[in-house]
Amino acid sequence: MGLPALEFSDCYLDSPQFRERLKSHELELDKTNKFIKELIKDGKALIQALKSLSTAKRKFADSLNEFKFQCIGDAETDDEICIGELPDMKSNICPEESQEGKQCFIENANDVLIMPLERFRKEQISAAKEARKKYDKETEKYCAVLEKHLSLSARKKESHLHEADNQVDNVRQHFYEVSLEYVFKVQEVQERKMFDFVEPLLAFLQGLFTYYHHGYELAKDFNHFKTDLTISIQNTRNRFESTRSEVEILMRKMKENPHEHKSVSQHTMEGYLFVQEKRSFVSTWVKYYCTYHREPKRVTMVLFDPKSGGKTGEEESFTLKSCTRRKTDSIEKRFCFDVEAVDRTGVITMQALSEEDRRLWMEAMDGREPVGYHGYQFALVCIDDQGLYRIVGVSSRVQKLLGFAMDPKTCADVELENSEWEIKTITSAIKHYLRVLPGPLMTYQYQRSFIKAAKLDNQEARVTEIHALVHRLPEKNRQMLELLMKHLATVANHHHQNLMTIANLGVVFGPTLLRPQEETVAAIMDIKFQNIVVEILIEHHEKVRHMHKQQSLVTGAMSPSPTSPRSPSWPMFSAPSSPQPTSSASSDSSPVRLVHIGRKARALYACKAEHNSELSFIAGTIFENVHSSREPGWLEGTLDGRTGLIPENYLEFL
Repeated sequence: MGLPALEFSDCYLDSPQFRERLKSHELELDKTNKFIKELIKDGKALIQALKSLSTAKRKFADSLNEFKFQCIGDAETDDEICIGELPDMKSNICPEESQEGKQCFIENANDVLIMPLERFRKEQISAAKEARKKYDKETEKYCAVLEKHLSLSARKKESHLHEADNQVDNVRQHFYEVSLEYVFKVQEVQERKMFDFVEPLLAFLQGLFTYYHHGYELAKDFNHFKTDLTISIQNTRNRFESTRSEVEILMRKMKENPHEHKSVSQHTMEGYLFVQEKRSFVSTWVKYYCTYHREPKRVTMVLFDPKSGGKTGEEESFTLKSCTRRKTDSIEKRFCFDVEAVDRTGVITMQALSEEDRRLWMEAMDGREPVGYHGYQFALVCIDDQGLYRIVGVSSRVQKLLGFAMDPKTCADVELENSEWEIKTITSAIKHYLRVLPGPLMTYQYQRSFIKAAKLDNQEARVTEIHALVHRLPEKNRQMLELLMKHLATVANHHHQNLMTIANLGVVFGPTLLRPQEETVAAIMDIKFQNIVVEILIEHHEKVRHMHKQQSLVTGAMSPSPTSPRSPSWPMFSAPSSPQPTSSASSDSSPVRLVHIGRKARALYACKAEHNSELSFIAGTIFENVHSSREPGWLEGTLDGRTGLIPENYLEFL
């Protein structure tokens, strides 16, 4: 029920019912007044909070914009690039045009809400209160005069009574006027609050909702980036877990046996050596940081004191001629060896830090051939079990299966579908077998090239380069890799059942197929790019090849656009298409690979070499001694005394 109407005629009756109705109006005004006071207080707090929020958002956006992610390594994955874009979200978090509108709303909020409410409370409600005080005062006065008048004796003179009646009538009339004005004011305030109070509140709420709507629009714009970022974060977390465990294992190994994990490669040896020098006819031992590059046989020495933290001398270098171990009885110092240089006279005596250190320097300077590599095969199956390749099998059963599979006498009898072999046993055997090979399936030779290809910015360029590198692998390695990738693609196609996506398989097999030659933190940080290489191999292993019809080389007619052996439109494990001869004497339409030995050939198209083993040339170039190579889709030829690889379908033989 609403408030009852106050009739002006009731002011003359001044009945108890009228007073009750008037009291209900007065209570409502008191309630409204108290509510507006609280609303003004809370509104000021909200406006201040919005000001603080706006300032904090701008400061947060500025701080975020100033921060830049730095990843370990010389390149970033797509996921890391996506995550790295987060600090650049200032325009999304705090866009200028949105910020200006919000700032304007905050600055005007006091004029829109607070001031109108305070004005309504002061001008209307306060006026009603003043009218109430006046009404109460006149009521008290009228009642007192009336009681006094009624107590007069009837024996008083007629003139005195007539004067008293006039006085009472005047007081009564004034009381009625005050009562009418008060009732009018009370009802006026009750009606005015419907617009004088609600209108500024509505304007403020409209501005506030617009303020929040900007945030909603920003959230909508951010949603796509948020989805990509969530996926990138998950992929990065998965890679981090595998990388962290590898780094931790390496750290423990280094702690337990630091000498076995000294950084050594077939190309370079580096570390501190003490060199014997004669200064002022006195023999002294000076500490140098030395580097030896095997290919040019170049030794570089830098006088360096780790305690001072800086280089203390110029760099010296010479070409190594010979290296001889120094016998113990020929010198007072231990761990010594002598080297001779091509471009300087005399013998240089050097002291290693230990016997093991001297052995490594000696081996590096004498040269050491890499360990031989053997081909291999292993049967693979497609499985839908959850956690495939993540759940580890029982070690004894895995070793038993490997023993049967790798023994030529028993490998043919191994039946993987036999209930004797659990899925986790088979998958663990596959991973273990790939890990214990003398070298990784994708060879140490091309490992850096694969990592470099994975770091390319363009996705098509990555696929192209990896395709070319796959066909440089030894034939048995490539066949085994193709078999494995087909299997992993089948596994990935069932990821809804086995929960193994392409990204998950990359995490599992990347560090195995591209196992680094040295265990270093830098090598571990490249694991994420090893994973990307495996992801590309899985994803593109059956990409459709677009073949071009080619006519006879005898007539010199070729297809209008040559197909490069690196074209990403080819299957990852398919060799590049080569020109096929046509002959009226031949009825066999199946493709036959041409093999030419020691012939001359002319280039039909220009080609720019992408590797040191390839030749660059222009259309019309003549090559000598063109013959088959071990690279599918490529020939070897000689140009200007240099022999290298040439795309087979770029040539016509003379």
